[in-house]
Amino acid sequence: MEAPAAPFEGLTPDRILNVLESAGLACDGRLLALNSYENRVYQVGLEDAPPCVVKFYRPGRWSDAAILEEHRLVMQLAAREIPAVPPVDFPGRGTLLTEGRERFSVFPRRGGHAPELDDPQTLTRLGSYIGRIHAVGAVEDYRHRPVIDLDTFGVQARNYLLDYRIVPAELEPVYRGVVDQALESVALCYRRAGQVQGLRLHGDCHVGNILWTDEGAHFVDFDDSRMGPAVQDLWMLLSGDPESMALQWAAIREGYEAFRDFEPRELHLVEALRTLRLIHYSAWIARRWHDPAFPPAFPFFDSPRYWEDRVLELREQIAAMAEPPLL
Repeated sequence: MEAPAAPFEGLTPDRILNVLESAGLACDGRLLALNSYENRVYQVGLEDAPPCVVKFYRPGRWSDAAILEEHRLVMQLAAREIPAVPPVDFPGRGTLLTEGRERFSVFPRRGGHAPELDDPQTLTRLGSYIGRIHAVGAVEDYRHRPVIDLDTFGVQARNYLLDYRIVPAELEPVYRGVVDQALESVALCYRRAGQVQGLRLHGDCHVGNILWTDEGAHFVDFDDSRMGPAVQDLWMLLSGDPESMALQWAAIREGYEAFRDFEPRELHLVEALRTLRLIHYSAWIARRWHDPAFPPAFPFFDSPRYWEDRVLELREQIAAMAEPPLL
């Protein structure tokens, strides 16, 4: 399903406040747009309570059933005192509310800053949190959300970019060649990993979705939650040269395995999943280009320079996938 043109065109400040008041929230008029392109997310001031966060879902992206599956996972985590931020459950209405064409959910506001990933103790604590998340995520499967794999994040994204002639014509042959080679390398990494158990993931577990405080972390924005290998929620915490990543991984794994065993074969997928994310990201921008918010946010997307950089990026990933995995 693709979103319509200008999917949030009617979502004016007055409309937002009226929708929230229809849910019984006494808004005080304060409204702050938060950084989100896929959906529209706002911090809203309330008269007799701390501010809340409201998320308006992009039309056509997820079915109601898929959104409610995500909510179910986050509420399962919160019930076990795992620091994920669940949606508010409105009596008689549930966690996914509808008012006119808008589908939205309300969340308690949580503060914090990005975690310091150069601190081994922080990495160990993050590993323990994610291990606990995955222990719950493995209890049941999603039925209405897709899997992160070679096809959904790689082949489908590649086909969209090439079939719809998103890549500039003069760079299309070289991009086609390098993306096909990259996907062959991804497939080889999956063969090396063998059969890997999938589970319900956060799916987009980068530092922007982890709010760190003196007490620990809050994991937010499970909107990209899907089925996939456990390492998908771990590799985005790794960066730098292989030696640095090996040290980071040792700290993460120490915390993770206090709550859940990690299958070492999944380390063959670290650079493969990074490659799939890069290809998928370009296709995501292309699929959303009709949204008026996207061209100003990604002004170089339709320039040759952008695609030259993507070619170089994929060549670097092909080399990285040929290297031995982390130990």
